[in-house]
Amino acid sequence: MTFLFTGYPTPYDPTFKGPIKNRSCTDVICCILFFIFLAGMVACSALGFIHGNPIQLIYPTDSEGNICGTGSKKNQPNLFFFDLLKCYQSGPGVAVQGCPTPQICVRECPSSYYVYVESLISNNKSELICKDSVDVTTTTKDINALVLDEDCAAYTVPSSPVLGRCVPSIFSDLVDLAATLSTNNKTLENAEGTPITGELLQTSSKFLAYFMSAAEFGERIFKDILDSWWLILVFLTLTMFLSFIWIVLLRWIAGIIVWVSIFAVLGGLGFCETLFFHSLLIRNAFTHISYMCLIFTTLAMETERVYYTVTQYLTLRDHPEYSGLPVVFTINLAYYINLKETWLGLAIISSIVLVILVLMLVFLCGRIRMAVELIKEGSRAIGKMMSTLFFPLFPFILQLAVIAYWVVSAVYIASMGSPQSYTNGTNTTDDGGLTYYIKRIPCEDTGNAHVSDICSFVKYGGDKYTVYLEIYMLFMFFWCLNFVIALGQMTLAGAFASYYWAWEKPRDIPTFPLMSALWRCFRFHFGSLAFGSLLVAIVQLVRVFLEYLDSKLKGSENGAAKFVAKCLKCCFWCLEKLIKFINKNAYILIAVYGKNFCTSAKNAFLLIMRNIVRTVVLDRVADFVLFLSKIFVTAAAFVGAFFWFQGRVPFFREYVPNLNYYWTPIVLVGIGAFMIATCFFSVYDMAVDTLFLCFLEDLERHDGSEEKPYYMSKGLMNLLGKENSGRAAAER
Repeated sequence: MTFLFTGYPTPYDPTFKGPIKNRSCTDVICCILFFIFLAGMVACSALGFIHGNPIQLIYPTDSEGNICGTGSKKNQPNLFFFDLLKCYQSGPGVAVQGCPTPQICVRECPSSYYVYVESLISNNKSELICKDSVDVTTTTKDINALVLDEDCAAYTVPSSPVLGRCVPSIFSDLVDLAATLSTNNKTLENAEGTPITGELLQTSSKFLAYFMSAAEFGERIFKDILDSWWLILVFLTLTMFLSFIWIVLLRWIAGIIVWVSIFAVLGGLGFCETLFFHSLLIRNAFTHISYMCLIFTTLAMETERVYYTVTQYLTLRDHPEYSGLPVVFTINLAYYINLKETWLGLAIISSIVLVILVLMLVFLCGRIRMAVELIKEGSRAIGKMMSTLFFPLFPFILQLAVIAYWVVSAVYIASMGSPQSYTNGTNTTDDGGLTYYIKRIPCEDTGNAHVSDICSFVKYGGDKYTVYLEIYMLFMFFWCLNFVIALGQMTLAGAFASYYWAWEKPRDIPTFPLMSALWRCFRFHFGSLAFGSLLVAIVQLVRVFLEYLDSKLKGSENGAAKFVAKCLKCCFWCLEKLIKFINKNAYILIAVYGKNFCTSAKNAFLLIMRNIVRTVVLDRVADFVLFLSKIFVTAAAFVGAFFWFQGRVPFFREYVPNLNYYWTPIVLVGIGAFMIATCFFSVYDMAVDTLFLCFLEDLERHDGSEEKPYYMSKGLMNLLGKENSGRAAAER
């Protein structure tokens, strides 16, 4: 039964001297399938490029489907809303179905207040803003009929163009519209005769006002970026050098980082454990043993922390007003901090954790030392193959190309739908009455509804087949992006495997290990890469669907459905992490032996299961070291940028630009530094994982004899108490 989960150790192969040179193509069917799907993606993109028009999604469109600022409306770039009040009445649906009021393209937004009732007596139509189909000089309709038929706007207020939309200037000038109206003795009304107060107008068009404030904020940030872009590039370049230097230093400081961190954690737990032993001095009869434990803990931990905890507990013990657990729950954390029971409970819990960690440290000490040695070996491997540090630029550029292609294609496909027209209407109730509703419905779906307004254009897109095209493009986006990631991982694995299986380093390392590994990926293992990335893409698409389902259930009262959706989201998140872990190790063995994906995944899984404790320890230790390394590099760049752009470096203050928000370049440097550190240390992570699997294979294949010598470093052999014998030992 155990064999099913561990398998047999890898047998010795006298012909194996590193990554196999003579190999055949793997997973050809999946390779063909990938190219077929790529052709389908290109066909979808071509369809979007032919029939789509992204301008429709960017520029505002009037009620007749004319795009403002283009074509016949070239000289009319701004969109004017007849009645912003209806935008508010439509609720959240306005973002999808459009604002249910006539909209026209205008040369300039209104600059004054106007109420149509003031012109009823004089019948002066010159101040009206009307649809293009209405000629106020020749029409026989009076002003009242023009407004009621929604041919002309009932009122106007001073407005400013924001992203091509006319937004009331009240939001930019912070003017009290109600006070202004009362001063001018004007009453604003819409076509239904509803008074338009300043508060109501402000509420109804608030969603448009956010655009303006965001646009102004964005302009300032954009200006700061233009003024400081060269300094940002300088800091990011320095981050690259710092990452490189840190990777080189890990050869000597990896052990220091690991052991100092471990003892720091133990010291922190010992900080609370002192309280536990002190409570034992009071509560039981084993006084001498307790004192010995207290002395041992005090000597092992920092004197200052021990003094603080003991003093804190004694102080609280001598104040009976703080003793006992609270009868009534309170959210005031200070109350619980002043309870001696809180500190005693913390001490007991930390003591248990401390004992567990100490026991784990005793039993896993050898494996932790092995993990540290493998981390150091990864630094040596990178030092011998410097090109691996810059290789992530290649998959990074490919990923940017995939993202750019998908974004452009998705925009074109989204804009290739037919125009959609909607109408307002009244719906007949059971008792024969009429109920007016603001929510707009497609003109072709009005059925028996009594339509009170003519159909008007709202947006482009929405055809059912475009939804399926977008889903297909999203799936291909996941597949292609994961394919590029897999390509980078397998290429690096092939290069680092060449390093490990080189008998004498660096003499026996291939001349171009990275290029050779990349060639093998394209020439033989394109299908395996497609297979592994397909599995991840399917799971990611399911996760997107679950996120969509969860968003739909947010307003639902069905608790069981929400619970199931949450559980499924969690399960598929775990499944994605598991598949990525298996894929990564499968790519390593594919790079070494050239077998297909399923065989390599099975062999990698069984190899890991035969060495599960070593794998867990190495994985946790390596992740911890890499995490601290990323934090150090990112923090160094962030702090340096903070002092620089605040002008706290006296000798270089003249080079600090005058910025609106000095945090803009600082945040960009921090984000960029983290991305750069992630790229550099992802190479390091791949190096450690590859060397680890090769190390496990080395242990199973060889025994240190002259016929089967170990390929591992002397440091690893010393840790395991192993050595090569005879001529093999002399050569190394």
